Amino acid sequence: MQTYKPEKIHTIIFKLSGEVLAGKKGFGIDLVRVDEIINEIITVRKLGFRLGIVLGGGNFFRGVSEVGDQLNRVAADNVGMLATIQNALILSDLLKNKNYQTEVYSSLQVDKVAKFYTPNRALTSLNEGKICFFCGGIGNPFFTTDTAAILRGIELHADVVLKGTKVNGVYSSDPVKNKDAKFIKDTTYDEVLDKKLNVMDMTAFSLARENNMQIKVFNVDIPGNLKLAITSKDVGTFIHA
Repeated sequence: MQTYKPEKIHTIIFKLSGEVLAGKKGFGIDLVRVDEIINEIITVRKLGFRLGIVLGGGNFFRGVSEVGDQLNRVAADNVGMLATIQNALILSDLLKNKNYQTEVYSSLQVDKVAKFYTPNRALTSLNEGKICFFCGGIGNPFFTTDTAAILRGIELHADVVLKGTKVNGVYSSDPVKNKDAKFIKDTTYDEVLDKKLNVMDMTAFSLARENNMQIKVFNVDIPGNLKLAITSKDVGTFIHA
């Protein structure tokens, strides 16, 4: 049985939802919450890890919303991708205010505010020690930011994709709806499919499985958990071949 080995982790893709950035406000940017997240990112960078962050945009716009429901899917997804760019620019600038080098790469061409993403450019920045933000999803509608995170992980030879959630990891069923749901510390791609466990959307998960991209799901709302999800095998759920 394959187990999580922190000593083999060097390059990380961290998937962070927009809702986390909204904090208790529920919309937009909660500066207190964002500052907490930034400090955790700095802690990880100080440990020497190469870190790429894929951001969602749900704190600014969701396709399943009063406005989103009035738009066709392509338009709604395009607005959502633009929302992820806003988040990347905000977090990048706040990190620069703390004297950390960053780079924002977008899958959409917005040359005045972000560099157009290519794997070679991004790898160069990661190797230079910059904290990289990957926004604009994959640049196409009908794909989630989960898919973007897995794709960036594969392209950039990441050792693991971290998915920050509001629960401690993967459970046998929805822990919010079922108090008897059992926490699963370690599982395989095939077990996730067989047991229909909720990890991420099927397109993203299939891509991870086909390319053996390891995933760790953890609770991002617990202070210090980003570091522990990387350095400890006891935090979060590890998903592998």
